[in-house]
Amino acid sequence: MITKEELAKKLNGRQYGKEITKDEENEAKESGLVVVFGQSDDLIELRGAIYDELDMYEGGDIVFDKNGLLVNECDNEECPYFLEKITNAKKIRALWSDKCWDAAWSFESLDIKDMAKFNIYEGDELYCEGLIFSIEELK
Repeated sequence: MITKEELAKKLNGRQYGKEITKDEENEAKESGLVVVFGQSDDLIELRGAIYDELDMYEGGDIVFDKNGLLVNECDNEECPYFLEKITNAKKIRALWSDKCWDAAWSFESLDIKDMAKFNIYEGDELYCEGLIFSIEELK
């Protein structure tokens, strides 16, 4: 088992495209950890206890309930079923900026309090401020 702080320390300073190894993904999964980071200008990667790739051009909210990632199965953003589910959901906001911030991708959450952060670089430039949280935070 690995803690989110230990995993963040291992991932901190990695290069874009080499953010996390398969062994580290498995270790995160076994430890109940979710690793969140951005790729390109439109993808958010989730690894570990939740494994997914989200199309999130220019950022947006990643929404979770006690069972994990919530996905809108409706054809529109006003779906009553989805809106009801996200009322009590926990959110992480993916922030994209290729011009005004230090990193192209960063993340924030008011709902998930106990997170560890790590930085991903593209060459010498900060590319992404990723985060790690425990799946237990969603309960």
